[in-house]
Amino acid sequence: MAASKKAVLGPLVGAVDQGTSSTRFLVFNSKTAELLSHHQVEIKQEFPREGWVEQDPKEILHSVYECIEKTCEKLGQLNIDISNIKAIGVSNQRETTVVWDKITGEPLYNAVAAPVSPGPSVPVAVVPSGSSVPAAGTSSVWLDLRTQSTVESLSKRIPGNNNFVKSLTGGVNGGVHCTDVTNASRTMLFNIHSLEWDKQLCEFFGIPMEILPNVRSSSEIYGLMKISHSLKAGALEGVPISGCLGDQSAALVGQMCFQIGQAKNTYGTGCFLLCNTGHKCVFSDHGLLTTVAYKLGRDKPVYYALEGSVAIAGAVIRWLRDNLGIIKTSEEIEKLAKEVGTSYGCYFVPAFSGLYAPYWEPSARGIICGLTQFTNKCHIAFAALEAVCFQTREILDAMNRDCGIPLSHLQVDGGMTSNKILMQLQADILYIPVVKPSMPETTALGAAMAAGAAEGVGVWSLEPEDLSAVTMERFEPQINAEESEIRYSTWKKAVMKSMGWVTTQSPESGDPSIFCSLPLGFFIVSSMVMLIGARYISGIP
Repeated sequence: MAASKKAVLGPLVGAVDQGTSSTRFLVFNSKTAELLSHHQVEIKQEFPREGWVEQDPKEILHSVYECIEKTCEKLGQLNIDISNIKAIGVSNQRETTVVWDKITGEPLYNAVAAPVSPGPSVPVAVVPSGSSVPAAGTSSVWLDLRTQSTVESLSKRIPGNNNFVKSLTGGVNGGVHCTDVTNASRTMLFNIHSLEWDKQLCEFFGIPMEILPNVRSSSEIYGLMKISHSLKAGALEGVPISGCLGDQSAALVGQMCFQIGQAKNTYGTGCFLLCNTGHKCVFSDHGLLTTVAYKLGRDKPVYYALEGSVAIAGAVIRWLRDNLGIIKTSEEIEKLAKEVGTSYGCYFVPAFSGLYAPYWEPSARGIICGLTQFTNKCHIAFAALEAVCFQTREILDAMNRDCGIPLSHLQVDGGMTSNKILMQLQADILYIPVVKPSMPETTALGAAMAAGAAEGVGVWSLEPEDLSAVTMERFEPQINAEESEIRYSTWKKAVMKSMGWVTTQSPESGDPSIFCSLPLGFFIVSSMVMLIGARYISGIP
């Protein structure tokens, strides 16, 4: 019997999407943006104490290997020739740190993730070197009590051999130690104007500059895939790794938000709303961050964005499932909410560990108010969905005030956007249309687009017609403006009632929120002038 014929497609581009809860490898057709195949592996999270999140860096790296291998196997089953994969991009969880010994490649500690409690970080961005898949998760060091000793010992060699690196890569050392401007801009060590590590900031925070990665654009060839003996997908060896973006910047690119004033909101565990401000840094007076949006090539201009984040979005659905048990699966929330079609005056503020933008209020805690004897679990489910939308409205209002140009519509992505009630509620509460792409994997798509468009690769032109496989679903407001404002103003009252529940304690008392905010509070007291300068340089208030 003759061998089956391989499918002939346009050039393919792969994307590693390494997030806080899972790792994925996805392969797209660069001519249509069609997703051809993917594989996903969940990542465990460790919680040493409230507000602290850690992950096993070896597990992260091996999950990348597994996802690449399994996706290539699936493509083979579809008779798609994997040798047609011309580039690979990387999208990663931001503000999570992996620190390793530069000689042995052995991690010095768990990956330290951004804490649940709100507040800016003081991290060090690094991309793993000596790994066969660079940037499995660009990451950062938090200067809390867990990692201060790690930072102080970064330049010391840990006794041992190089078996860890050799077992993964088949070689010793090697690899590329670099990151891109979007990840570097999240560290509070990076000058977002000169696009370089800032010596004064590094000295102020006690970070040796020699441990920091080289900073590159978001779209250029950083190196070539090197396959370890543990990875069977040998056909990918030598494929350029040519795109790197922090996850939210990748989603902005994937949504084609290339014009000033275009914005996207990603609905995941939390929400992240970014608005493109063009070549101009816009500094917020309303609690938002100024960040680098993307720089799509060495000689291309840098674009900036304003960003606001919601701590609890999809996490509130998981809380209703795991803590209260009112649903068995996350998908049931839509069914419950649909049964009543209203919260019946019930408002849910899920400030489990404080409030993020625009309040940055660590003393807040979650509340459910407006309860009556008539209230049931369906009303609470509806109120939980409304809470996600109200929090997004607060960020969007702050963004409109900072930019001076009201948003005409909101582009959305992320897992929660499959919930049609949530999307309709969002349109009603914002009182503007909400636009959702048919292909929700915009974060991975953005990384693939950056990789495919890189000089020397050139298989993606970044024009709208290159997304012909992606259609849009539009949700228009279905209530009047007055009703929208009344509901929003009642939500604001509920938010005010959530504040002030936690009083300040000394670090010795064991209050975990103190550890998360300690570096910022300490530096404010000791050097207010320096932090004002740091905000201008790094964009992080």
